[in-house]
Amino acid sequence: MADAADDDSTRQGGSARGLTERAPEAEPDEVDVDEAEPDDADVDEDEDEPSAGARVLRFLVGMLAAGTLVGGLTWILINLQAPEPLVDVLVGVVLAVGGLILLMPHRARLPRRAAWLTAGVTGLAGSAAGALYHSAYLCCSFAYVEQRGFPFRWLSHGATAEDPDTARRLAAGSDWHADVPTQAVNVIVWAYAGIVVLAIVSALRRRRR
Repeated sequence: MADAADDDSTRQGGSARGLTERAPEAEPDEVDVDEAEPDDADVDEDEDEPSAGARVLRFLVGMLAAGTLVGGLTWILINLQAPEPLVDVLVGVVLAVGGLILLMPHRARLPRRAAWLTAGVTGLAGSAAGALYHSAYLCCSFAYVEQRGFPFRWLSHGATAEDPDTARRLAAGSDWHADVPTQAVNVIVWAYAGIVVLAIVSALRRRRR
């Protein structure tokens, strides 16, 4: 009887060891799950690709940036001998630097929404505030013209008469005329000024970190 019990225990022990040895065979299923993860990552990468509209917008912004960079440098060269060279050179610098910032998004890392918001606000607010800049001149026996706007004058009215006082009085009662293309240029200049300021502030914040 004792020998039979020993044989049974030996069989049970052998079968238990056999189960223990076979247990690790279930691990390949977990490996297959892990190996499937890169496929999910590939799907996510495909979903992150920019749409056709985003690519078109990026191309248009790049063309605008290149145009303003070249235009700003050209404006500086043309107006070095202008009656107000400081203002004209400053406008050229703003356009050139703003275009350069937009052409190098990998170097000047701007938050996208903040950049659009800053450009819109500074473009409109700067142009509106520029209307407070006033200039007037008397010309040509006799014409009196009053203009507003900065850096480019886009609001004006005037009159001509036989003497300066009459010309000035008639001009004061005349209607103001708006130059829409000039105002559009003012909006662009002020928008670029906001982008330049935002780029400087962002660079300073990154250095402090």
